[in-house]
Amino acid sequence: MNETTMLRLEYDQIKTRVSECAFSYLGKHHAASMCPITDIRTIKIRLDETNEALQIIRHGASVPVPSLEGMEHILQLLGTGYMFSERDFSHMAQFIRSCIQLIKYMHSKADAAPTVSAYASSMYSMEPLLSEIERCIHSGRVTDIASKELAKIRKKIAVTEERIKRKLDSLTSRHRSIMQENMISQRNGRYVLPIKKEFRKQVKGNVLDESGSGQTVYVEPAEITNLQFDQSANMAEESKEEMKVLGDLTAMAESYNRELSINTETVGVLDFLLAKAKYAMTLDAVPVELNLDGIIDIQGARHPLMSNTMVPLDFSIGEGYSSLIITGPNTGGKTMALKSVGLLTLMVQSGLLVPVLHGSRMAVFEEIVVDIGDGQSIEHALSTFSAHIRNMISILETTGNSTLILIDEMASGTDPGEGVGLSIALLEEFHRRRATVVATTHFSEIKHFAENTPGFQNARMEFDTETLQPLYRLRIGEAGESYAYAIALKLGMWTRIIERSEAISAGRASRNTQESFVIPPSVDNEKSDDANKPFPKKEALDQTVTKRGKQEIPLKTKPFALGDSVYVGYLDRTGIVYKTEDERGNVGILIQGQKLTMNKKRLVLHIAATELYPDDYDLDIVLETKENRKKRKLLGRKHVEGLMIESPPENEI
Repeated sequence: MNETTMLRLEYDQIKTRVSECAFSYLGKHHAASMCPITDIRTIKIRLDETNEALQIIRHGASVPVPSLEGMEHILQLLGTGYMFSERDFSHMAQFIRSCIQLIKYMHSKADAAPTVSAYASSMYSMEPLLSEIERCIHSGRVTDIASKELAKIRKKIAVTEERIKRKLDSLTSRHRSIMQENMISQRNGRYVLPIKKEFRKQVKGNVLDESGSGQTVYVEPAEITNLQFDQSANMAEESKEEMKVLGDLTAMAESYNRELSINTETVGVLDFLLAKAKYAMTLDAVPVELNLDGIIDIQGARHPLMSNTMVPLDFSIGEGYSSLIITGPNTGGKTMALKSVGLLTLMVQSGLLVPVLHGSRMAVFEEIVVDIGDGQSIEHALSTFSAHIRNMISILETTGNSTLILIDEMASGTDPGEGVGLSIALLEEFHRRRATVVATTHFSEIKHFAENTPGFQNARMEFDTETLQPLYRLRIGEAGESYAYAIALKLGMWTRIIERSEAISAGRASRNTQESFVIPPSVDNEKSDDANKPFPKKEALDQTVTKRGKQEIPLKTKPFALGDSVYVGYLDRTGIVYKTEDERGNVGILIQGQKLTMNKKRLVLHIAATELYPDDYDLDIVLETKENRKKRKLLGRKHVEGLMIESPPENEI
């Protein structure tokens, strides 16, 4: 799956939150390495497992998952010749005890959660190893009964220790008056008396240390020197025998290498499953139905990172249309809807339950690609538009019939006229490759394209026109508005500026509309010989023809005149030129009472004005909207400024 997609959709935060729900180091590792998969059967199994785990923790007691403390270190060193310490065996014993407890617990859940409990059935109890560790190690120390020889040595150590203490008690009573303090000390593991320096010669023995001030010397009395040498020898024997016990235990543990590894890995998987279930519980998430038909039909969906603050989203695509164009005002929730669909799809394909209502359906895609955010890079000096184009090129290279494409703010970052044309051409190509596309835009031309093109559908984010507040609800089947003027007015923009803006917009309603060509039949990405052919050059374009029905009409190469009837391909409508070409090559067109502005390259002459109207026609009347003509009650021939003029046919406007 595309790394950029997962980054833009914040999939890494989902992995982090699942990891936080894990108990063991292996469970956290599985969560951190989690990624979407594309095999629908495997995804169904993962979802069933997660749902079973959710039922276990929702209706049962706490699951006794071993912590795996110390096991990573043990498994790394097993079989390497390393001899484990008392602490290592304490961790091993605790792990085996927890495994036995987990096996019993999961056995009791076999009927309620057969898939999850099956994992525990593959685990080993390893009771002989546990019994031997418990016999030899207790409280982090080798026990006296670990071996007969060790028991004898420790008995000798105890007897010698008692003799040394009796001697020291006698010496302390004898030299109490010359001792710096009435207590026995140790230096380098040997007992000494703290004697005042001036009385040093009154005590027979070796000085092993001296105080920092020099006022006290620590003397090992000669009466206990031999006893302490004997004790040192006894302790060396004890250490040697303890090493022998630990060596035998290590050899036994190595014979259980496979069982320890399987148990550890199984615990990690179960911990990961339970972590996914715990995260699902925090989201109130549920399983969904899966399909390979590109159908997404989710109700009450919430973005998992904003589940407590987001208005639930109802979203559908794939039945009747495979491309959805979402419009609406800024901050109205378009991008959040886009991200929600993408992130929920990634989560489902990772075996995670998602925060939607029961009965929701989601599709499995081979690829999920996004163009969200401008992706600008100061280091690489990429503009917003350049980054957008590079994303589009990358998407084109991978798009097929099992691709989900999410595009935020189509046609942004460059000249609107050219951006709209490029966006429509891309939408056509994606549709031709049978991809599933969800895109947001502010441009009316793209909305018109979606409205008039099979396989496309409009949607809008609802907006309260009275309070001028977004409602964050998606309504499919309707195109929305940006409400820029209303929002600007509410935020304090001068009324005079707003009125002037509206006047300008009325005269140049949509400067960016591009013609949409008829979409070719769907083909696979790699099978089309035409997919990578370059666009025709301008000289070639001027000589091409467009077809309407069976009639071939040359493209216009000279400026359109007022009153010309022109054909608009992507709308499949004819209109009348009410405003001649400006410096950008845009022409004002009147279509069914609506004024639009379109680039001359996208218009085809239908009937010249000279053929439509006599010389004495008043074009101001011809170009009047239906509404205004009705107000003037023009019926048949009309009297305007003393001239009798016959109206043009209604169906040509």
